[in-house]
Amino acid sequence: MVTQVTDTRSNAPDQIANAAKVIRESQARRSVFTEVVRGKQKSKSVGEIAERTGLSRKQVLMAGKYLADHDVVEQCKKDNDTAYQKVPLLARNRSKILALAASPKKLAGFATKSNPVITAVIKIAVPQRLVRTKQVAVDDFDSFRRAKGVAASQKPIRMLEDEFKQGFARVLNEQGEFKDWGGEKGDLYTTRLAMAGKRYPSAFAFKGRGKSGRLTPARLGKNGDQIQRLFTMDAEVFMVQYWDQIDESVLTQMNTAAVAKSYATGKKIYYGVIDGGDSSRLIAAYPSEFEVPNEQT
Repeated sequence: MVTQVTDTRSNAPDQIANAAKVIRESQARRSVFTEVVRGKQKSKSVGEIAERTGLSRKQVLMAGKYLADHDVVEQCKKDNDTAYQKVPLLARNRSKILALAASPKKLAGFATKSNPVITAVIKIAVPQRLVRTKQVAVDDFDSFRRAKGVAASQKPIRMLEDEFKQGFARVLNEQGEFKDWGGEKGDLYTTRLAMAGKRYPSAFAFKGRGKSGRLTPARLGKNGDQIQRLFTMDAEVFMVQYWDQIDESVLTQMNTAAVAKSYATGKKIYYGVIDGGDSSRLIAAYPSEFEVPNEQT
C-alpha cells in the first residue's frame, strides 16, 4: 500500500494552485473533481461519477487517472469498481480551487512558494545622510555621447534581445560572451560604463522584442523579481532596457532597491531605464556596433 505524504503547512498554496491548473485544462477533469469533493462521501466509484456528471465511463476514467497522477484526487476501489477519493486539503479548499481555475488572472496572482507575489509594500525609514541615489538616463553617460544629438526614430528598429545586448557590449568595448540562463541576476555586467569621466561597475537587464505593451515590475522575470535580483549584483549603476513604454512603477521599485543598496554598501547608487526611444537613438548613433545597415538607420 502506498501512503501519500504531504506537508500541507509548508506547501498548501502550491497544492491548491496545482489543482486549479490541472482542472482548468479540461471540463471533464473539472466535473470529476467537483463531484469527488462534493458532499460527505469519502470516495465515489466511476459508475457513480458518470451517472451524476453525465460523462461516459471512459471519460471519467481518463479524467480520474489524470487527476490521480497529478495528486488532485486519490485512486481507490469501491464496490469492485475503480473509484476516486478526496485529498482532504483540496476538498477543504474546493471553492478557492474552482475560482482560480475559472480565472487565469486570479491564478497568476495567487501567491505560492514557486510563484511569490508581492501583496504589500513595507516602507522603512532610513536616515537620509546614509543614502545617496540618483536617477540617470542615456544622455548622462560618457560612453553614449554620440547619442546626445540623435532624435528618437518614428519607426524604431526592434532587435532580438541577444542582438541588442551584443551591440550594446560592443559600444562599451566590452569583450566576452554574455549568455542568458534561467537563474541569471542580470543580462550584462561591465566595469567600462563611464560617467563624468569615471568608470562604474554596472548591471543591465534587457527585455527582448518578444514582449510588447507597457512594462511593469510583474513582467520582469518569471516571478516578477528581476529588479530585486539585478540589485544583488556588485554594481553601482543599474539599468533596465525595454522596446516600448516603461511604467513608472518600474522606476519606483528600482528607487526602493537603490536606497537599500546604498544603505547597505555606503556608496552612491545610480539607476534608470532605457525605453524604446532611447534604444533607437543608441542604434542610430552606433550603427556599426549594432550591425545595422545604413538604410535602416
